[in-house]
Amino acid sequence: MLAARIRSMGSPHWLALYALILGGWGLLYAMAVPADLRDLGAVYGLDLLLSLCVATPDAAGFLGLTAMWAIMSAAMMAPTALPAFAVYDDLSARGGGRFGGLLAGYMAVWLGFSVLAAALQLALYQAGYVTVFGDSQSAVLSGLLLILAGGYQFSALKDACLTQCRAPLAFFVQHWGEGAWRNGLRLGAACLGCCWALMALAFVGGVMNLAFMGLATLVMALEKLPEIGARITRPLGFALIGAGVLTLAAGLLGQA
Repeated sequence: MLAARIRSMGSPHWLALYALILGGWGLLYAMAVPADLRDLGAVYGLDLLLSLCVATPDAAGFLGLTAMWAIMSAAMMAPTALPAFAVYDDLSARGGGRFGGLLAGYMAVWLGFSVLAAALQLALYQAGYVTVFGDSQSAVLSGLLLILAGGYQFSALKDACLTQCRAPLAFFVQHWGEGAWRNGLRLGAACLGCCWALMALAFVGGVMNLAFMGLATLVMALEKLPEIGARITRPLGFALIGAGVLTLAAGLLGQA
């Protein structure tokens, strides 16, 4: 059974998905390349990618920021949904589902998130709350975002969305007749419900901080695993709230 699963994940549509994930991380790395290496961009033709990161948000424009968030969402969120994709692929082999339609619907949801995130980043930058790289320069903002993300870990909506992500077989069987695109939209909405608050912490850790993005991807992927996720969701909430309270207190004391 395991051997068959491994062989099936080497089929063209899986290779395309792997290419999407690796390509996304490659683009993020290119955009986050250290300043002393940016001259290499002129040699290898990376100027456009680098400009998404080094230009000010108002210079990059709304579409530029949306593109950056879309790349980041694809790179971070597709890996967290791999177990669900595998379940759908198994069901498709028996019932004629279309993997590409599922993936398209899933990423459409995160493209919508990217539009909202880009608008928020632009607004925060223009108000002076985040730097050109998207990380908060306000301890109060950082503290509030941490507390918001921590509190959301205990919410009924987060729990409901995690339940669906942790049981993809039941999820797809329930909605199978709706087709691949709508199943992708439903799965994307469930994942968005799980992860939007943690993704918003990019404004704390840095929108182009590869270390933060890697850690956040790992945490969100583990949260969706039934055994491990059930053990880390609430402790993570307490940790985020604690960090938020300390950051907020430090910020308020600093303003006093």
